[in-house]
Amino acid sequence: MIAKLTGVLDSVNGDDDFLVVDVNGVGYLVYASARTRGALPRAGEPISLYIETHIREDYIHLFGFLDATERNWFRLLFTVQGVGAKMALAILSALSPAELARAIAAADAQAITRAQGVGAKLAGRVVSELKDKVGGLGLGAAAHGGAIVPPDPAAADAISALVNLSYRRDEAFGAVGRARQDLGPKASVEALIRAGLKELAS
Repeated sequence: MIAKLTGVLDSVNGDDDFLVVDVNGVGYLVYASARTRGALPRAGEPISLYIETHIREDYIHLFGFLDATERNWFRLLFTVQGVGAKMALAILSALSPAELARAIAAADAQAITRAQGVGAKLAGRVVSELKDKVGGLGLGAAAHGGAIVPPDPAAADAISALVNLSYRRDEAFGAVGRARQDLGPKASVEALIRAGLKELAS
């Protein structure tokens, strides 16, 4: 099993979602999300990728990630019924790990439909199947956007108010979560809304 590749970036094929890493003269074809491909160095420069290896009877596919957090999300998404490797990469191309964590914590399936090929039914399945797994896999605070809102009425009302002001639910969820952390558990709905708006404006 290949867990990591360190070498030189040979080329990137954006149309087919893959890149080639030259490791001591051997070129490894590695599939990657648009987010990872967009953050790559120029051809000929050093590169190091975390690798997830998928072996089947008729192929061996390598999937590459610039950081372990995205790789962990890929593994987690792959556990969802109906989500294969290509679909997992599409989701990670559309949403960062932090955005994905907020969407799942907020039960915001609509945000996940931004990924190409992901409809409402599959997005709902991602939310329902992963909502209890996200916190326990050591994905890190950054993966959660730094805050998860406690399920209290004031926070829920503040999130609803921000959504009514045309903010996306995952954005509102993250902003209120950070406001709740700053203001404490006794903050009023009005205080959470004001602090949430300030977060969203920053």
